[in-house]
Amino acid sequence: MFTGIIEEIGKIVAIKHGSKSIVLEVSAYLVMQGTRVGDSIAVNGVCLTVTRINNYGFCADVMPETLKRSGLGGLSSGSNVNLERALLVTSRLDGHIVSGHIDGTGVIDSFEKDDNAIWVKINTTPSVLRYIVDKGSVAVDGISLTVAEVNDSSFKVSIIPHSQDETTLVKRRIGDVVNIENDMVAKYIEKFSGYAKDKGSSSTQDLSAGSDKTDRSNITMNFLRENGF
Repeated sequence: MFTGIIEEIGKIVAIKHGSKSIVLEVSAYLVMQGTRVGDSIAVNGVCLTVTRINNYGFCADVMPETLKRSGLGGLSSGSNVNLERALLVTSRLDGHIVSGHIDGTGVIDSFEKDDNAIWVKINTTPSVLRYIVDKGSVAVDGISLTVAEVNDSSFKVSIIPHSQDETTLVKRRIGDVVNIENDMVAKYIEKFSGYAKDKGSSSTQDLSAGSDKTDRSNITMNFLRENGF
């Protein structure tokens, strides 16, 4: 589990290609402190397992499914990447809950300067946009951001000076592919409300513990909206 607060910008040292997979060699310093083989590090928002530690950073395997769902396949030697170690239970949750499991990708459409901030417009698919709401949370290349505007084909985020300096987003180019992870709360709400509607009361009762036999089939998106969700 991650927060979307980037700790360090690392650099891809080398990429070893398999038939349908790759091994990333990443140069890093800060995220290596206390890191052991088997630990998780988010690379541009993708949760990867450290498989080897060397004197300049770490290596991680990227399986075919991850390459298909993320933009990691577009990296090359010398690419800068956002890095974050897995969250400790004693840490502050300064961003939002991020799993490191990418929902899809988007394409950077434009950058627009606005005093000390930079607006970034990202085009993406309807399957990703359905979970993006105005003033909600979204992770872009692993960066926890607030949605400032959304429509049927794109959304915008506004990047403060600190995030401009400490992440790679405003250093990307128009047309670059970015990894997007939606707020997982929205996905769970949709899943549970849809399950109840489709299966009816007899099936949803199986989700209850003990003697709680509440019929959850009345939980709909309208019900959630009317009750402040």
